[in-house]
Amino acid sequence: MPDRRKFLQNSASLVAGGMLISAFDNNAFAIFKNRIAPSDQLNIGAVGIKGMGWANVTAALKVPGVNLVAICDVDQSVIDQRLADLAKLNVDASKVKVYHNYKALLDQKDIDVVIIGTPDHWHALIMTDACAAGKDVYVEKPVGNSIGECNTMIAAQQKYNRVVQAGQWQRSQQHFKDAVDFVQSGQLGNIRTVKVWCYQGWMKPGPIVPDSAPPAGVDFEQWLGPAPKRSFNASRFHFNFRWFWDYAGGLMTDWGVHLLDYGLLGMKAGTPKSIAALGGRFAYPDMLEETPDTLTTLYEFDNFNLVWDSAMGIDNGSYGRDHGIAYIGNNGTLILNRGGWEIIEEKQSKNKVSKPLVTATDNGLNKHWENFVSVVKSRKMADLHCSIQEGAHVATIAQMGNIAYRTGQKLFWDTNKNRFTDEAVNAQYLMKEYHNGYKLPNF
Repeated sequence: MPDRRKFLQNSASLVAGGMLISAFDNNAFAIFKNRIAPSDQLNIGAVGIKGMGWANVTAALKVPGVNLVAICDVDQSVIDQRLADLAKLNVDASKVKVYHNYKALLDQKDIDVVIIGTPDHWHALIMTDACAAGKDVYVEKPVGNSIGECNTMIAAQQKYNRVVQAGQWQRSQQHFKDAVDFVQSGQLGNIRTVKVWCYQGWMKPGPIVPDSAPPAGVDFEQWLGPAPKRSFNASRFHFNFRWFWDYAGGLMTDWGVHLLDYGLLGMKAGTPKSIAALGGRFAYPDMLEETPDTLTTLYEFDNFNLVWDSAMGIDNGSYGRDHGIAYIGNNGTLILNRGGWEIIEEKQSKNKVSKPLVTATDNGLNKHWENFVSVVKSRKMADLHCSIQEGAHVATIAQMGNIAYRTGQKLFWDTNKNRFTDEAVNAQYLMKEYHNGYKLPNF
């Protein structure tokens, strides 16, 4: 391992030096890899490879010197599909080890980095175990499925001193960073309200279907892991896990951590003083879901309010966009989303503001991986675009909104104690209860 680490540190400039990696195709990357001895490549193993887990694999393999050596999933059909997909990535499937249990993957000594692309309820446990095993980690968002899990994940990173990047790839897109710079320039004037919205017309839960036997090749007990034991149901599985509290937190944690993140960044915001939420299952009352498909949440900060507004089954969100962040100031409003940003001038203001119209031009996921690999090599933690601390911060804010909705109360947060002022709420919601013999480490 010393030879590998020495190489990783010495070759950090391949990424950190500004190389436009996303502009190369896989054949171009193969040229770089051929110049790097196999023993000096950065080896990755991926746990959970159906959705974003596999998107992360493909992005990682675009970075020179990165090599896929292991995959893990509880669904054999997903593994079979990904083994077939490896040919498209110029990867020899015979050199990729296959696992159904993540702990076996962690035992593979030549793995440097673990990708966690599982359902949310697995993130904390796999991340803490990976750090304990001496691996660096790229963990999908939201990093934790409860506020307590987020705190434990931070503690694990600090104890084992591992590089941990949260998968909030918008942090690596230039137009998002430029928009925040504009917001913080003061040109918008006093910003009193930040609106964050997510209207997703294509998203909907599964139909109400009876429980059944798991599909052939699915280890459903392993999929449940620390979640409560229950029978298999097709409308709670794979993509639809998002709509059930045992495994996730609905749109608030699925898209919210991306969008709330930039609302908070623009305002340099910490934690809110109070949180209130209203919503329900209004779009799909006859389909199988627990999380609200319609939700409005109000966060009170010292000098501004932040409003979260989400709806499934509708695309026509604020300002004619299906998602975005609006910083509403006395001189103008900056509207930001994945497509770019623009300024709407406040007509009554005497302080005129420039009105750029900016379009996104880069690939945030690719750049996020370039950043992560550069830090794995350099060990300069401060260079991470989204550390576990930052990922945990926005995940905590999102969890606050969900907890306010579930309690039906206006909640107050004690920043000094890092908990709600209502101890009954803390006891019920601050930390997820673990089941089936699983236990999250206590640091």
